[in-house]
Amino acid sequence: MARITFLGAAGTVTGSKYLVEANQKRLLIDCGLFQGGDELSQRNWQKLPQAPATIDFVALTHAHLDHTGYLPRLVSGGFRGPIFANATTQELCALLLPDSAHLMEEDAEHATRHGYSSHKPALPLYAQDQVVATLKKFASMPRLGECRISPEFLIRSHDAGHILGSSSLELVITESAKNTTILFSGDLGRYDQVLLKDPEKPPRADFVLCESTYGDRDHPGTPPPDVALAEVINRVAQRGGVIVVPAFAVDRTQLLIYYIRRLESEKRIPPLPIYMDSPMAIDVTDIYRRHQEDLKLNADDLRAEPFAVQALHVMRSPEQSKQINSVHTPALIISASGMATGGRVLHHLQQRLPDARNCVLLAGFQAQGTHGRELEEGAKSVQIHGENVPVRAEVVNLRQFSAHAGRSELMRWLAGAVAPPRQLFLVHGEPAAAKALESAVQSELHWPVTLPNYLQSFDLAS
Repeated sequence: MARITFLGAAGTVTGSKYLVEANQKRLLIDCGLFQGGDELSQRNWQKLPQAPATIDFVALTHAHLDHTGYLPRLVSGGFRGPIFANATTQELCALLLPDSAHLMEEDAEHATRHGYSSHKPALPLYAQDQVVATLKKFASMPRLGECRISPEFLIRSHDAGHILGSSSLELVITESAKNTTILFSGDLGRYDQVLLKDPEKPPRADFVLCESTYGDRDHPGTPPPDVALAEVINRVAQRGGVIVVPAFAVDRTQLLIYYIRRLESEKRIPPLPIYMDSPMAIDVTDIYRRHQEDLKLNADDLRAEPFAVQALHVMRSPEQSKQINSVHTPALIISASGMATGGRVLHHLQQRLPDARNCVLLAGFQAQGTHGRELEEGAKSVQIHGENVPVRAEVVNLRQFSAHAGRSELMRWLAGAVAPPRQLFLVHGEPAAAKALESAVQSELHWPVTLPNYLQSFDLAS
């Protein structure tokens, strides 16, 4: 009997993992890291309720770590099957997963050296050799169209418009000569964006899992993203400050660089030095140039080098990263992670937060328990690497740059369905956001809605 179990992204935004069982076969849709406070982070260290060796297949909606970052733990725990992903997602994972392991190893080494970990020595969640073994298990899935992965499971991919290669997955389960369809929204993107195409309309499905990250609010419509960004850059530059941008290496960095390049060419901002302390982001930008199928930009746009800002410095090694500490004139530092949960950006925040001339520019959702959320909510100090760091710098969140659909965009996507599902599950959202979207769906669409709990299972036949 077909069942679904919510192993992540239930009651929280991260850790996406949905286990589907049929005919004694098990398929995991997404395999992401939990990100946030200690309680969520500890889930990454706990054993999965379903032994990895008993899972037959994995299929991925897109490459972000909260959807893929647990894969090396799954493989090291005994998973032996294929990991299905489209070509773009595979290329991005080949950058993101090694980088994730590298940052984990750096953080563990730093924690051991400075003695702020309860483990002696501190250990990374996984290491590079586990990533290498994971990448060998990737199997091809078409960017759009269908893929039969077993007699029980057929997957059709639809453009989700969130990042390059992002998909909503339509899963057709065949059991006892009967078909049941589940649609996994993945992360849904924005409409009318400058780089990526709009999300596709959802196909007919018996069950729909829809993200609810911004289920309780819309993104600001004014000022436009370019105007808002120019205002921040000019204001901070005029007072001699440095802007630190915790940014995801995939999509957010490219979008920011695209706008900065445009603002520079129009002479609306000064050509400040940009320190990209995420070498992976440069490699991701090359993937954006190669995979034009998801982009609104045409060949002429790409030949005009839309990501070529005037004074870009790529800091590849830790030693180069440390050199940014000596920069005391107006500049931008773009570094991972996007919610300031780890990585080199923490070192930059540790140095720049105490100076009121500086600015921390948040460019999207900040989950509960992250440093990004603390800063967004006006914390007077934050704990970084065991040190209490005062927050005197300006903190700005330009939600215009979010890659997630806002509330009205989520409703637009759902309302575009051919027919109502038997059940809508709202996932990938904090409780208040999911509850708000539930109310909107019930009042406007009159669909049955469920907010699943962590580890809760549902019989899809009943």
